[in-house]
Amino acid sequence: MSSKFTFAAYQMDKVNDKEGNLKKAVNAIETAAGNGADIVSLPEMFICPYNSSLFPEYVEEAENSRTLNVISDAASRFGVYVIAGSIPEKSSGKIYNTCFVFDKNGSIIGRHRKLHLFDIDIPGKIVFKESETLTAGDQITVIDTEFCRIGIAICYDIRFPELSRLMALEGAKFIVVPGAFNMTTGPAHWEILGRTRALDNQVYVALISPARNEKASYVAYGNSMVCDPWGSIIAKAGIHEEIIYAQIDLDTVERIRTELPLLKHRREDIYKISKASAE
Repeated sequence: MSSKFTFAAYQMDKVNDKEGNLKKAVNAIETAAGNGADIVSLPEMFICPYNSSLFPEYVEEAENSRTLNVISDAASRFGVYVIAGSIPEKSSGKIYNTCFVFDKNGSIIGRHRKLHLFDIDIPGKIVFKESETLTAGDQITVIDTEFCRIGIAICYDIRFPELSRLMALEGAKFIVVPGAFNMTTGPAHWEILGRTRALDNQVYVALISPARNEKASYVAYGNSMVCDPWGSIIAKAGIHEEIIYAQIDLDTVERIRTELPLLKHRREDIYKISKASAE
């Protein structure tokens, strides 16, 4: 198992056309693979506008999904893992905000349904209610790759520190978060949250946003980034479409955890965090 690998994040300038977005995604995966990426991530809701009222129009079932078939083909053709941002996924009559993860053979090796729905009302700035159309997931997602265990979260999930800590306790050394913070929450919290989750858990953290489009109904913040286990930003995008690259060095995780053993110093005799047991 290699201690180093290259991660690429595609800050995508989405169009209001599923096929157009799929084509852009495939082109970006090919470009990133050609530049040496081992894992490529797309942003949240990469096939459609980030608008809860439109999710039902773009919804797909996993068993019969053109989007998943296209991304699977790209992963296998270009020989890379793909963390496919998220799509509106329909299952048993419900719609989820779901991230599918593909290995180098194009097989689905993980699926994360957004756990925390983004329902926000900041007077005079933004109102958004994912719960009007979406259902929350109920599983913590940590996947195994040839490099390391990777935790998957989606956007609003990053605000809940218990989730990232549980991923770290389950062995994740890298947490990947496709997201779409807006122009109210992005400038205030995007960087703080990414860096804090990285240093709290001594893991690498990647936040992958769509590019900023001032004409969109929902204006994404952009500024996709990768943070190291010390909380430093090692790769960062601007506001426009681009692919950023970061080298993930797992030896750095082990070194920092040895030098500053936060996880070992937890006082489990006083406090403890654990997953809820299934009934």
